[in-house]
Amino acid sequence: MRHHFSRIHAFSCGKASIIRDNEEHSLIGGPGFSRIVYCNGAEGSGNLELNYGDNYVSTTKYTLATFLPKSLFEQFRRVANFYFLVCAILSFFPVSPYSAVSNVVPLVVVVSATMGKEAVEDWRRFKQDVEMNNRRVKVHHGEGDFDHSKWRDLRVGDIVKVEKDEFFPADLILLSSSYDEAICYVETMNLDGETNLKLKQALEETSKLQEDSNFQNFSATIKCEDPNANLYSFVGSLELDDQQYPLSPQQLLLRDSKLRNTDFIYGVVIFTGHDTKVMQNSTDPPSKRSNVERRMDKIIYFLFLILFLISFIGSIFFGIATREDLENGRMKRWYLRPDDTTIYYDPKKAPIAATLHFLTALMLYSYLIPISLYVSIEIVKVLQSIFINQDLNMYYEETDQPAHARTSNLNEELGQVDTILSDKTGTLTCNSMEFIKCSIAGVAYGQGVTEVERAMARRKGLELTEDDNVANSEAKSSIKGFNFMDERIMNGNWYKEPHAYVIQKFLRLLAVCHTAIPEVDEETGKVSYEAESPDEAAFVIAARELGFEFYERTQSSIILHELNSVSGKITERNYQLLNILEFTSARKRMSVIVRDEEGKLLLLSKGADSVMFERLAKNGREFEEKTKQHINEYADAGLRTLILAYRELDEDEYNQFNKEFMEAKNLVSADREQIIEEISKKIEKDLILLGATAVEDKLQNGVPECIDKLAQAGIKLWVLTGDKMETAINIGYACSLLRQGMKQIIISSDTPEAKLLEKAEDKSAADAAIKEVVLRQLREGEALLSSSNENSEAIALIIDGKSLTHALDDDVMDLFLELAIGCASVICCRSSPKQKALVTRLVKTKTGSTTLAIGDGANDVGMLQEADIGIGISGVEGMQAVMSSDIAIAQFRFLERLLLVHGHWCYRRISSMICYFFYKNIAFGLTLFFYEIYASFSGEAAYNDWFLSLYNVFFTSLPVIALGVFDQDVSAKLCLKFPLLYQEGVQNVLFSWKRILGTES
Repeated sequence: MRHHFSRIHAFSCGKASIIRDNEEHSLIGGPGFSRIVYCNGAEGSGNLELNYGDNYVSTTKYTLATFLPKSLFEQFRRVANFYFLVCAILSFFPVSPYSAVSNVVPLVVVVSATMGKEAVEDWRRFKQDVEMNNRRVKVHHGEGDFDHSKWRDLRVGDIVKVEKDEFFPADLILLSSSYDEAICYVETMNLDGETNLKLKQALEETSKLQEDSNFQNFSATIKCEDPNANLYSFVGSLELDDQQYPLSPQQLLLRDSKLRNTDFIYGVVIFTGHDTKVMQNSTDPPSKRSNVERRMDKIIYFLFLILFLISFIGSIFFGIATREDLENGRMKRWYLRPDDTTIYYDPKKAPIAATLHFLTALMLYSYLIPISLYVSIEIVKVLQSIFINQDLNMYYEETDQPAHARTSNLNEELGQVDTILSDKTGTLTCNSMEFIKCSIAGVAYGQGVTEVERAMARRKGLELTEDDNVANSEAKSSIKGFNFMDERIMNGNWYKEPHAYVIQKFLRLLAVCHTAIPEVDEETGKVSYEAESPDEAAFVIAARELGFEFYERTQSSIILHELNSVSGKITERNYQLLNILEFTSARKRMSVIVRDEEGKLLLLSKGADSVMFERLAKNGREFEEKTKQHINEYADAGLRTLILAYRELDEDEYNQFNKEFMEAKNLVSADREQIIEEISKKIEKDLILLGATAVEDKLQNGVPECIDKLAQAGIKLWVLTGDKMETAINIGYACSLLRQGMKQIIISSDTPEAKLLEKAEDKSAADAAIKEVVLRQLREGEALLSSSNENSEAIALIIDGKSLTHALDDDVMDLFLELAIGCASVICCRSSPKQKALVTRLVKTKTGSTTLAIGDGANDVGMLQEADIGIGISGVEGMQAVMSSDIAIAQFRFLERLLLVHGHWCYRRISSMICYFFYKNIAFGLTLFFYEIYASFSGEAAYNDWFLSLYNVFFTSLPVIALGVFDQDVSAKLCLKFPLLYQEGVQNVLFSWKRILGTES
């Protein structure tokens, strides 16, 4: 493959401004901005004298020196283990009722097993660290020579050469690259989960260092901020030839990012090891414990109370009996020789004997506390995790992704889930966009049928025509990202349409207005694209399939292979690329300024309807009404829409804009982005509308069926998405979250009243008024819910992001939660990552029920960590969600089996095992207690008879009876496989009870 591109003019191509007085760079040298880096060994060994850390990174929990003390501390933090440690120490003293070996050995086995598990897990982390620290990178060793060195040996100030598809070994300042203008493309998937490529550019003063030999005499000094966790900011300066130049995040390359589509880069190391930003951001995941474990702890504390009471009561009886052993010279229990005994049985010192007996009893009744319970549970959970990992029914062959239980602590929680909070894009849907429809010059094109339209047809009892289905399947099977069928504009037929010139401009805009990178297969000649988002890739592919192929990107131009409407042949057209006005979530649009072969200056723009229609010129609204009608229809069909528009620029206007734009790009100040935005607004106006695009984010296979099964199991599903309300509602219908006849409570700030309030000058008063509107809607919804409960009608709650902000206020959240819990389905639209986490926390803390969050992107991490169980989808939005999750699966539909099969059995088996453990230990402890009371007063050494009789009652009869009552399947199997054991158990219970009642000689 070869790449046809060199530079995207999203950044300044002018000379970097020399540092003058500005707010941020005046901080350099002060607190928090004190790091000095001598590049390439400048100033001798200055970096060594500054004592910066090495590049060795360790993610292990222990070291050889700390493993024993730290792991022992972790083990004996558990109250049961600490109790048995005390018992083990006491067993070396005469108060012990048994030998030290019988107490120490079980404790050593249990603690050693758990410590062994910790050691194995930490050894795996250690091996991963060794593999990473021993990776190799080219480092400058003087005289212009670059040799391979291990990552761990890097030092601050080293010059490194990173080649294509390699990871950056430390935080670097970009000096130059294989491109003349010192740009490079970086993939930050390991940092923020985003798969789109980021563009970086070095200072022009270092951009000419493109050969190894150029660094023979290179010397510079960097002064910058101290190590911190902020991934998106950086303040520093480069001193070169007695001049200082500003450094920004545009020159910063972060450790664990990957170099893409660039042959090589040169960079200088500024942060190493644990000083790097990725390591500064690495925090231990929140400690999650299952409800079963928390309840088990309470039972153990209760058993400690019982143990104390039994020991206390037993010692009182023992003291009374001991004191009465010798009265007036008469020995009651003569065989104990109370007249010649130790302090432990001395009738004259009965209180001391009772106290010592209390200590003995605390040890004797230790059977109440199950010493092997913790380690047994951990072993069982690990085995259960293996079952989950090896379940072929949760293996996704297309991506070779099995299910992966990243922690075994929460297996049984899967069987107790009450509420699922799910992302939409990439979780319920594929996040694989397909161009399916468009509106050009007020005419709708595209005959494909979406999943939402199919669901709508099913709700109305209609059937789709065979032609639609056939067309859809044929298109889907041909080209990924292109599911468009309409003969009116396909195969070059567009020039026959009434508005052919508008269609030409529309398709040309799709092919030019983007930041995609073409890759041409030299063997087949086919072009594929590396785009910042799936939407953008779908647009470029659609333009190619409709006759406008984006083929090459040079230093200052974009080259298309266009279909000539007159000759019917493919011709090459060159568009000089002058500026790119980037897409941001605040701008909601993207524009490029190009000069075509005729010398015309064109501004090509695409963006959301909410910001594009207001920028249309009076003479550019010819197709506005029809286009609005079409995008509403597309939204109803669950499609994502963008508006396309353009305008011609005159030379004077562009020159003035370009001068201001470049000056703003060279600014180094806190309000730089705001200034750029204001300048961009001045030129993105008076646009002429061309049309609208519609792409489909298809549902994953099996999603509707999975949601339906989960609903039948009584599990509620909340969808938290950033999409607009219409799209989310229609996706809800397609995936069976919303059903026909279900009433909807819509809480929206998109009302005439709310819009009027937003225009008020007093923003605080406007917010308060909007909050009152939201409160009123919530109360109306609560009234509707009350009436629906009487009629047993299902209700769905839909709320947008602005309303959700007010609904999460302290004085409103209880009302919102009460309404949401009463609804069968909840959809939160336009939700930010923070709102997703806050909603999850609200449901978890206020309801006390088990919550499960599922998502696939970096914006879902907060939600996953906040929920009781976090499920990561290993999709196309990176691995950040998976790395923050407790369990990873490849498809949403696998959630059904994970919860209803594995969750059910894990919960049942763990619960049964814990109950049996407690039953076994309580039974044995009570047996000892009753025997001691009997022996103390009867004076008979009836240990064998009574002990065995009680033992048979508790251990032989009751387990069989319990199996028969509580688990008939297990009981039946037990009776079939071990009939003699069952028969013996029945005989034992009859014999034992006869002996206790005295009816058997």
